[in-house]
Amino acid sequence: MNIFVVGLSHKTAPVELRERVSLGEAEVRHVLTQLRESRTVLESVVVSTCNRLEVYGLGPSARAGSDFALAVVAKTTGVERDVLWHYAYVREGEDAVRHAMRVACGMDSVVFGETQILGQMRDAYQLALEEGATGSVFNRMFREIIHVGKRAQTETSIGREAVSVSYAAVQLARKVLGELRDKRVVVIGAGHMAGLAARHFASQQPQSLVIVNRTLERARALAKEVGGDAFPLERAGLIRALREADVVLSAIGRGSYVLTAEMVAQALAARRGRPLVILDIAVPRDVEPEAAKSASVYLYDVDDLEGVVAANLEERARQESLVEAVIDDGVRAFSQWLAEQEVVPVIAALHQRGEAIEREVMASLLRKLPHLTEREQKVIHKHMMSIVHQLLREPVRNVKELALQSGDPGYAETLAALFGLEAGELHDRVRIEWRRGSASVADAGRQPALS
Repeated sequence: MNIFVVGLSHKTAPVELRERVSLGEAEVRHVLTQLRESRTVLESVVVSTCNRLEVYGLGPSARAGSDFALAVVAKTTGVERDVLWHYAYVREGEDAVRHAMRVACGMDSVVFGETQILGQMRDAYQLALEEGATGSVFNRMFREIIHVGKRAQTETSIGREAVSVSYAAVQLARKVLGELRDKRVVVIGAGHMAGLAARHFASQQPQSLVIVNRTLERARALAKEVGGDAFPLERAGLIRALREADVVLSAIGRGSYVLTAEMVAQALAARRGRPLVILDIAVPRDVEPEAAKSASVYLYDVDDLEGVVAANLEERARQESLVEAVIDDGVRAFSQWLAEQEVVPVIAALHQRGEAIEREVMASLLRKLPHLTEREQKVIHKHMMSIVHQLLREPVRNVKELALQSGDPGYAETLAALFGLEAGELHDRVRIEWRRGSASVADAGRQPALS
């Protein structure tokens, strides 16, 4: 059985399709139930956000499992399976685990390094746990994934550096004004750049967010998406917006100034020195440079913002390498756990064999020395068990270390034969194979969540 992930994301599928396959909680539970009741997928977790739908599965075949998972999604959403396959990607084994960790760290998100996805993956795992869709393998795997995501957030500054002009604009506004939760934001324009900036501003949860555009319908569409208000682009309205706004971003670039120095000065008369951040990301510029003459106006144009982006790119590259190191640690830890599961039944059987021998010897001793008191029996039993455990301590440690180094799927059988263990003694036999691009678990069954 193989670990796999099949999914669609903003990198592979258009927004129209992502909207159709976006699953609510009830639909996710339905998909998990369908997967759980099949023999094709033994364990599963479904991650559904506005930018991705991913089904993580464990089953006899990654190909059959991913096909079955998409078939369930197709039936649930009404989207043809062939359409889903056209935009889908599949990862297996180590590649699937590494992909999940990159997602949890925000490295596969629209906004690089964003932190919301970690909570969404945690919620997805919790939901699968409630539905009984996970077992020992996915319980361990997703705990490791969440741990890696937390480490990326706390040990690195991934996602904190602005590497796009629109995001740099938001970061600059925060540097001047501090947190934007109690601030009023005005975005002039409703095109691609304005839309990106509006989404970034919306993530800061400002007091108000107003979209101003020549075409009111487009302004309304963007405002609806980001939870703001929409107004038409006209002089009187802009001046009113300037009087109330703390941040104004303009991204029209029509070749003539949208905001003139005279308009800004008129608005400032009613502001009583309250600072105003103006971010002009348009080319040609939307804001007359002389608008920055007032001490309370902070005007930044696209050159200023691109300078911030350039300075941050090098830092992000450094942080990205740090996150990849954290992910490497996570993959290695999970791989080590998988390898140890190969020999866990052998170790358990060894301990059971040792305890059985102790019981037999103890019974023989009591027959020969019937006069022993209860206290004397307990002392002898304690010391005999100590001998058993001391004899097994080094072999058990070596068995675990050799399992990690071996990579041989038949290693457990070799150990069992070496110690004279028979099949009947190996309870809950778990066979694991781990290769780059492939992880296999045979006869794993469903097991309770690990504590």
